[in-house]
Amino acid sequence: MHTIFLKTKIHSGIGSLQVLSAYRNQKIFLVCDEFLLGSGGVKLLLEAVDNSCEVRIFHKVVPDPPMDTVAKALVEFRRFGPQVMIALGGGSAIDTAKGVLYLSKQMPGGSDVRLIAVPTTSGTGSEVTSVSVLTDEDSHVKHMIVDDIIRPDEAILDARLVLSVPPRVTANTGMDTLTHAVEAYVGLHADSFSDAMAEKAVEFVHSSLLACYGSGSDLEARTRMHEASTYAGIAFNKAGLGLSHALAHSLGGVFHSYIPHGLANALVLKEVILFNSKAPGVCARYADLARRTGISTGAKSNQDAVLDLVRYIEELKFQMKMPGTIRDCGISRKEYDKSLATLALNTLKDWSLSLNPTKAAAEDVVKILHSIY
Repeated sequence: MHTIFLKTKIHSGIGSLQVLSAYRNQKIFLVCDEFLLGSGGVKLLLEAVDNSCEVRIFHKVVPDPPMDTVAKALVEFRRFGPQVMIALGGGSAIDTAKGVLYLSKQMPGGSDVRLIAVPTTSGTGSEVTSVSVLTDEDSHVKHMIVDDIIRPDEAILDARLVLSVPPRVTANTGMDTLTHAVEAYVGLHADSFSDAMAEKAVEFVHSSLLACYGSGSDLEARTRMHEASTYAGIAFNKAGLGLSHALAHSLGGVFHSYIPHGLANALVLKEVILFNSKAPGVCARYADLARRTGISTGAKSNQDAVLDLVRYIEELKFQMKMPGTIRDCGISRKEYDKSLATLALNTLKDWSLSLNPTKAAAEDVVKILHSIY
């Protein structure tokens, strides 16, 4: 039996921010970062909000949101007492808002707040998932909250908000989208519903990511990548993630100032695919995805189709001038080796690993970590 729960109402298209005008006489708690506050993103959103609403802005979101930031936001949230919370930004803003919502629900008198996610990057898919990733800065460990109560009630996909995203961020977030889709396709909970979303996500990445990287103002390509991110989010929320994300969370927890999350996935995805493909059934799944999305042709063997998928991923990284190794990210061999034990342990403890299609032992994780330096 398959159970599909699609809670989030999705508004997609240019001008979709206007759906916010339906809210009247509401207290709205807006979560964002300093950059969006000053760059015009907040202004664009507020133009769509009815004047009868009272808006309080929390603008202290930072990348890889630490629990301390969530705690600060929660204090302001509780004092304000909103009926609506809007998360404007990338995964960090949305995860921060989800953390606030989750913690507020655990407290006496936790109110029924409507969460609206407005992504300004095309990568995390967090606008449609029941997952929030928060960082413990003391232990350098990323913790996941997984609960349907934090899945946004609405998602607004307005590509005007991503037109100014710089090429480097476009590359990192685009690779995050691709990794979500690829991992979901071979995830242990994958089914025909998640497969359809994952395939469409990869198809749109294949047709549009390089166009977005080369010309950030390409509104059609930006819209497709924005939707690809959401498709991939729906897919992995059902099917699960895997070893790539377990490794990426670990790398980001220790080296967050060097390695953004999407780049971490890009660094490990090839090695994880090759590792998982040692199992014939998993190899066949990767091959099927490559064929269905035009990355490979039906005439090739499963092994060759997987190699086409790997070559495609590496070519994407090359075309977008992404670092190919940990060394390229500016991390010394000594610093990396000193962290290997922690990286391996955190990877093995990561929730994402539980739905990887192939069992990964400690020595497998260490081998991959060595290979990416």
